Amino acid sequence: MRVRNYGSSGPLVFVLHGGPAAVGSAAPIAKELSDSFRVVEPWQRASGKEPLTVARHVEDLNSLIANQRHDSHPALVGHSWGAMLALCYAAVYPDSLGAIVLVGCGTFDPPSRDRMKEILASRTTDALRERLAQVALSDAAPGTQFIRRHKLTRNRMVYDHAEPWPAKEEFVPFDARAHDESWQDMMRLQADGTYPRAFSAVKSPVLMLHGDYDPHPGTMIRDSLEPLIPQLEYQELKQCGHSPWRERHARNKFFSTMKDWLTLKMGM
Repeated sequence: MRVRNYGSSGPLVFVLHGGPAAVGSAAPIAKELSDSFRVVEPWQRASGKEPLTVARHVEDLNSLIANQRHDSHPALVGHSWGAMLALCYAAVYPDSLGAIVLVGCGTFDPPSRDRMKEILASRTTDALRERLAQVALSDAAPGTQFIRRHKLTRNRMVYDHAEPWPAKEEFVPFDARAHDESWQDMMRLQADGTYPRAFSAVKSPVLMLHGDYDPHPGTMIRDSLEPLIPQLEYQELKQCGHSPWRERHARNKFFSTMKDWLTLKMGM
């Protein structure tokens, strides 16, 4: 696992990227938190000889946390898939964590996923569908196809982008196999009832920050989690999509809310 570190003082916070396999995508969160916290940004395990599982990612994170110097229980901040992974970790190691922040958390039941698909479909034009079909018919590698689809569809996730997308962007080669294996195992664990049922073991305070324009239906996801995590706090960010740090109207509110809440919960 590659690990990037930010900040030199303050409580320890681990920032988990989404995807699965969207390595490096959580860097803006880690950088912004580094003025008040010591932040670790792990790049989750890539594909290899053995299929990737949620359990493998949980154990990787546990080894990393155990090897970091900290005087109190660290916090987890996860975005999208990373938010889901944070809860999975907290269910296995409930006594190892301080606070948990879920940013644009992914779905844990079929109704929420169906609603997300409906929202995305409503934001997809005929021209976009045609371009996506062309990508699917190309002979590009799976990782390359994924990045092309991402570039074509990412505006569906944003309410009002604070800055234009760069004209030329460099992406870490996308590990499509790591993405597929990790997500398929998550789907298996939801299908057999493991998740979200296991989250009843979570002891940490949990804050869910969710954009009102995020196609992941925030209130439905919250409602699926609250019976199991009664200490969950939910705050909806107005005029905000899936990645609040990219949003013109919500960026400052997102960071100030997260920092203030972490400071309070971690006893600073």
